[in-house]
Amino acid sequence: MTYIPPEILQHDAKILIEKLKSKQNSLTPKDRISIPPQEMPTQDPNKRNKNMNEVALGFFVEQAKLEAMRCIQCKNAPCVDGCPVRIDIPGFIKAIAQEDFKKAIEIIKNNSLLASVCGRVCPQETQCQETCTVGKSLKDVNKAVSIGRLERYVADWERTQKNIADPIVKPNTGKKVAIVGCGPAGITVAADVRREGHAVTIFEAFHKTGGVLVYGIPEFRLPKKIVQEEVDFLKKMGVEIKTNFIVGRTRKLTDLIQKDGFDAIFIGSGAGLPRFMNIEGENLVGVFSANEYLTRSNLMKAYDKENAHTPIFDSKIVAVLGGGNVAMDAARTALRIGAQEVHLIYRRTEVEMPARVEEVVHAKEEGVIFHILQNAKQIIGDENGHVKAIECLKYELGEPDASGRRRPVEISGSEFNIAVDTVIVAIGNDSNPLIKQTTPSLETNRWGNIIVDENCKSSIDGIYAGGDIVLGAATVILAMGQGRIAARSINEYLQD
Repeated sequence: MTYIPPEILQHDAKILIEKLKSKQNSLTPKDRISIPPQEMPTQDPNKRNKNMNEVALGFFVEQAKLEAMRCIQCKNAPCVDGCPVRIDIPGFIKAIAQEDFKKAIEIIKNNSLLASVCGRVCPQETQCQETCTVGKSLKDVNKAVSIGRLERYVADWERTQKNIADPIVKPNTGKKVAIVGCGPAGITVAADVRREGHAVTIFEAFHKTGGVLVYGIPEFRLPKKIVQEEVDFLKKMGVEIKTNFIVGRTRKLTDLIQKDGFDAIFIGSGAGLPRFMNIEGENLVGVFSANEYLTRSNLMKAYDKENAHTPIFDSKIVAVLGGGNVAMDAARTALRIGAQEVHLIYRRTEVEMPARVEEVVHAKEEGVIFHILQNAKQIIGDENGHVKAIECLKYELGEPDASGRRRPVEISGSEFNIAVDTVIVAIGNDSNPLIKQTTPSLETNRWGNIIVDENCKSSIDGIYAGGDIVLGAATVILAMGQGRIAARSINEYLQD
C-alpha cells in the first residue's frame, strides 16, 4: 500500500462527490458498487513512527458520504449478522449518506456505547465487513463498505459537536449490581444494566478506568481521552466507579453478595496474565512480556520521558515474538520510544497472522522488519546477564492444527542468531487466577477461563461473566457482545 497524503484524498473525494451530485438519489446498486473504496487518511509513516499521535486521521466528510453511498442497503443485511452487538448497520450508513450524522450516531448507540473505540480497534474485516455484499460482489473483503471507519466518523462528529444527549435511565429499582473490571465488557454491562434503573458499581483493579483500552492499546491507535469520555458518560448515568479495588484480594467475590448486598455480579476482569515461551534466557535483563511493556508505556506514559516517573527500557535493537495485534502494538511502540531497529518474529506466514491487516500494513510502513516462518529457540545473554542476541529456527508449514491454521514445523539445523538487546514476548495471555483461587465454587476450564452458559451465567446463581475472562484473549467487540448478553440476563434475573 502506497502512502497518499490526506490533502490528495480529500481533493479526489470532493471531485467525485461533485460528479455524483446530480444522481445521488437515483444510484443503482451497480452505480454504488462502482464507487471506489475510500482510503483512510493517515500521518506520514516517516513522521508518525516518531510520535504517539493517532496514526489514522479519520475520513473527511466527503469521504464519509462517498463510502456510505457504496452501501446497497441489502434487505437481508448480512453485515448485522456479522456484528457481535447487532448494530443496525444499513440504518446508520443510510443516515450518513443523507448527511444526518445525529441520526446515525443515535442508531449506533441503541446497541453500543463505544462507537469511537470500536470504529478504531475492532476487526471489522473478519466480522461485519467480511459478510458485506459489496465486498462479496467485488470478490475482495478489503473492498467491502468500510463500516468501522464510518462508525468512527459519526462518533467523532458527535464529540466535536459537544452536544451529546444526556443518557436516559429508568427510575431506580432498588437493586444493586457489581461489575468487576472497567474494560469493554464491563462498560457495556454497566450501561445496559443502569439504563434499566439498577444501581451499578464498577470495581477496577487499576488506578485508571478502561481496562485493556488504556493499558493495552497504544495512544497512536486509540487516544486515551476518547476512552475517558466514554467512562465519563457512564458516570453521567449514575454509575459508581471504585478504582484500586482488587476483587479477590480487597474483597472476595461472594462477599459482594453476602456482605455488601449486591443482587448480581458481572465478572469482566479480562485476561491479563502473560504467557511466556519457556525457553532458555527468558529471565535475562531486557526480556519483557508485551503486557508489562505496553502497560508501562500506555497506562503510565513512560514514553513521555521528560514528565513520566515510570522507567522503560532504553532499547536499541528489539525482537518482538508473536503475530497478533499486541505484537504489532509492542513493535510500533518500541520504534516510537527510540529503538533503532525492531524485528517481529512469527512462526507462520503473514497469511496466518491474527493481527488486523491494517495494523500489519502500518507496522511495515513504519519500518518494522518482519521475519516470517521463524521462531525463537533461546535468548542469549552476556556476562552481566543482559540480552545480547536471540537464536531462531526457521520453519515450514505443515497440516492445519486445531485453530485451522497450518501448523509450523521446525527445519532441522536452520538455527541462526540476531543481535538484539531487548526481547518482547507477545504470544498471548491467560486469565488471572486470583478470583478462582478465592472463589472455589466458581467453575473454570483448564486454562482458568470462567465457564458460562449461553446467557453468560456462571456456576453460581447471580454471578455472570464475559469477555476475555471467558473467551481467552479476544477482541473488544466480542467482549462487548458478551457484555450485552450478560446485561440482558442480569436484567431478566433481577425482574424475578
